[in-house]
Formats: sequence, structure tokens, C-alpha cells
Amino acid sequence: MKKILIIVGIVVAVLIVIAIALPFVIDVNHFKPTLETDLTNALGRKVVVGKISLSILSGGVTVDDVVIADDPAFSQSAFLQAKQLTAGVNLLPLIFSKKLQVRSFTVEEPQVSLLRSPQGTWNYSSLGKASSSSAKPASAPPPSGTSAPPSEFSVDKLTVSNGTVVVGTVGAHGKTQTYQNVDLDASDLSYTSQFPFEFSAKTPRGGTITLDGKAGPINSQDTSLTPLDAKVTVHNLDLAATGLIDPSSGLAGVIDFSGHVSSDGHQASSDGTVQANKVKLVAGGRPSTVPLDVNYATAYDLKGQSGTLKKGDIRIGKATAHLNGPYDLAGSTTTVRMKMTGQSMPVADLDDFLPAAGVTLPSGASLQSGNLDLNLSISGPVDKLVIVGPVNLANGKLAGFSLKQKLGALSSFTGLGGGGGGSDTEIQKLSADLHQDPSGTQANNLVLVVPAIGTVTGTANVSANGQLNCKMVAQLSGSNPAGALTTGLSTFTGGGKNSQSGGIPFTISGTTSNPVFLPDVKGMAGSMAKGALGNAGSAGNAGQAAQGALSGILGKKKTQ
Repeated sequence: MKKILIIVGIVVAVLIVIAIALPFVIDVNHFKPTLETDLTNALGRKVVVGKISLSILSGGVTVDDVVIADDPAFSQSAFLQAKQLTAGVNLLPLIFSKKLQVRSFTVEEPQVSLLRSPQGTWNYSSLGKASSSSAKPASAPPPSGTSAPPSEFSVDKLTVSNGTVVVGTVGAHGKTQTYQNVDLDASDLSYTSQFPFEFSAKTPRGGTITLDGKAGPINSQDTSLTPLDAKVTVHNLDLAATGLIDPSSGLAGVIDFSGHVSSDGHQASSDGTVQANKVKLVAGGRPSTVPLDVNYATAYDLKGQSGTLKKGDIRIGKATAHLNGPYDLAGSTTTVRMKMTGQSMPVADLDDFLPAAGVTLPSGASLQSGNLDLNLSISGPVDKLVIVGPVNLANGKLAGFSLKQKLGALSSFTGLGGGGGGSDTEIQKLSADLHQDPSGTQANNLVLVVPAIGTVTGTANVSANGQLNCKMVAQLSGSNPAGALTTGLSTFTGGGKNSQSGGIPFTISGTTSNPVFLPDVKGMAGSMAKGALGNAGSAGNAGQAAQGALSGILGKKKTQ
């Protein structure tokens, strides 16, 4: 027994001596050209490494100052830089056959640059793609058995720890954002099989993103087309800070996301749920104070960089709208051609979200009841969207704003009661053909039925900065004293009892938060003159109507 222990002790001592001596005997820097060549061939990018050190006890090779070049179409800087990379190697082939067989890679604190071109192509797309710059010179082939083509390249385990990833776009107006604490664990990577992976990162302004699933086989011609199946979870992601959205679009918000993404290398699909807070949809909008929830499903063509939103159920409180249609990511700016529909949407739930869409109500006013229907077409680049279609509101109540008081303060609307009528506006019906673009919003064929007043028709224009330019005509109802003036004026101007042309014209200027109502003197005089020429035979009635109308005009005053 004692002899056995002595023998074991001698063997252990010899192994320790070998472990200490081998790093001095084996010059692993001899493999530096081979390692650079193998990695260059595998990645399709020039790879340069610094000093190589061997640790027999851990079975690893440590490589200092690793640099992987970027695609020259994007940048002359590095795609990846790492101060140190540890490669786990098989020792027996290294010691006895002088062959370097890599078992694993561990990369500490790398810096990676992910760039997108104006055409929508990413700089990592060409990783692994054979190129003339990575081809081996015919006059100086590497030693037999030391270089493998990409199809034979594999790594048992890849670990990236505490990395930094810069994401952005190239070009004159390119911007970037930085993601910290990037970690990646993957095993059995190759160009011929699927491999599991876990990815996590800290997004700008304190958010997190995680992916857990499988990928591969790696597409050697375009890495972005590598098949993928993963669960995605996002918390507290600030859209404006992602580096993927043009700031001029005005789109902003903080989102939580849970979903699934899968790709066969040609077509990708994704579905999941999104909850967004502090949402802003247009450049002139203000962040919403209520959350927006989206349940979606989409299909996407990877090569064509275009897809279709198959389902987009958008919920704000109890109000639900449905969004669907195609989109295109191939250009410098995403473009869409979508439809949005909504039926019987309670406007009280939408009230706090309206500022996010650039809609500002008069100061102190709020929508307390009513149901909204809409059928909108949404098209164009996301930073210059054009939204067109009809909107209809039924049985609404605008609290804190009295249209009757505003019109009644104008002498042209004598009989409406001036300051009377309460502080709210009951809306039986509001309909319009909406046209919204970056310059502002236009409501054509506007019809507003307010039981306390009558029917108001016209066109409303709201500039991008909230300036109003509205031309309206009020047909006062016969139930109030001012209705008689409308009836008489319509007779004078040639309109029948129900003629829209016989109403009282007025304008609205100022801003959406502080509208200014004024009688349209020019419009009223024109209507009177036109009516006089066409109704000379009814001078008696016309004269009485004209006298009443002109009295109102001469005594006009403005209200705010």
C-alpha cells in the first residue's frame, strides 16, 4: 500500500511538472496564423489576434486583443473588439499532433457594432459568407489538417459576458444607441445543425430584453437568414432610445412585451402582447397618460424585408380598434399601407389618449360619453403618415365646453342665450371625412348636430402646431328663438327651410386649446347678395330677414 501511494505521488508530481513546463515547451503562438485563418475563413471577415497563452490545467488558450473587421460596405472600424478571448482546446491533439481543435469560446467584455444601411441590410448579414478577402492564398496554403471550411467549423460552447453592443444606422443622419450588460450562452454551434441559446441585454434607459430558444443551422451566405425559434421578453423598453426609430417620426413610448418569434430562414412569424405607456404617435403629440395594449400576429419575408400585420387588436380601456395590412422595412424608413377600424368605441376611455395622436381639446374640456366609429386608411412612411377616412361620433358629451355659449355671445346668433345653456355640449352626431398628414388635420364634410343649437356644417383645418382655420355654417333649430333668424335668412338667400346654404356662417380661429369664434361677415354678405339677385320677387320677406341679419352683423363681437 505504501508503495502504491509513493507511485501515485510520483505520478502526480510528474503531471504537475509537465503542467508547469508545457507552456514553456509548447509555443502556442505558433498556432496564431492558423487560428486567424480558421476564424477568418469561418466568419468571412478578417480576424486579427494578439498574444496567445496556454493553460494546461484548464485546457484553455487565452487570446489577447481580438479584432473582427466590419463589412467594408458599412464601416472601416471593427465589428467586434475584445481584450481577451479564452478558447477551450483538446489537449492531446495539441500536444502530440500539434493540431488546434477548439472546444469552446469565452469572450469577456466585447464591444460589438450592429449597423443598418438605408436599404435595410445589417452589417452582420455577411458574417460567415465566403469572400475574396478571406480566401487562403494559393501560394501559401495552411498546414494540412489545420484549416477547415465553414461547413466543418463548429464550437461546442460559446459564452459572451458583459458585452457592449452599439446599434444604429449608417448615412448622413445615422444615429446609434448603446446596449450594456450583453450576455450570450450558446452550445453546439455549427453551419449544419440547430443549437440552443440564451441572450440577455440591458437596453438604453434601464430596460431589459431576453431571448431563449434555438437557432441554426447558421446560414453561411447571410447570417440574418439563420433559422430561429425563440421566446422574447422585454421590460421597460424606451422606443425613442432604441436607435431603430427616426426621432422625426415622433413615435415614442415605454413598452413591455412578451411573445414568440420563429423563422425558417425565408419567412418569419411573430405573435405576442405589448403594453405601452407614455405613448406618443406623432411629432406634435404629448405622451398619453393611459396605457395602450396590443395583441398582434405578423408574417415577414426576410429577403424582401416586407410583411403583413395579420392581427393588431389595439385596446385603450374598453375601446378596441383593429389594425392590419402590409408594411415594408426595405428602405431607409418603414412604410405601411394599413387599415384601422373601430366600432362603438367609448370615447371616455379614449379621452386621455387623444393628446398622443396630436388631438387637443379646448382647455378644461373632456369627452365624457359617446361612441366612436372609424374606418381609416393609413399609408406612407411612418414619419410622414397620411391617414384618411370617415369618423363618426354618436350621443357624445363634451364636458367643460359650451358651444351654445360661444355662439350665443355672437350677435349674429341673437336668441341663443349668450352665457346661458350650461357648461357642456351634448352632441347627437358628429361626422367628418378625416385627412391627416404631417402638415396637420383636415375634416371635410363635417356635420355636427347639437340639440341645443341645431346643425353645424363646414370644413375644419388644424395645423401641425394646433392653429385653427375653420369655416362653418350653423342651421339653428326651430326650437329656439334664433331659429327664426335662420329661417328668414334662408328665404332671403334663396334656400328652402332645410337648405344648408341658408345658415349663419362663422369662423373658428385661434388654437385647439383656445378657440376663437367670429361671425363670417364676408360669407354672410355674399350669401345675402346672391340670394337677393335670385329672389327679387320676395323682397318683403327678404327685407325683413336682411334687416335682422345686418343688425346682428353691425353689432357683432368676438368671443374666446
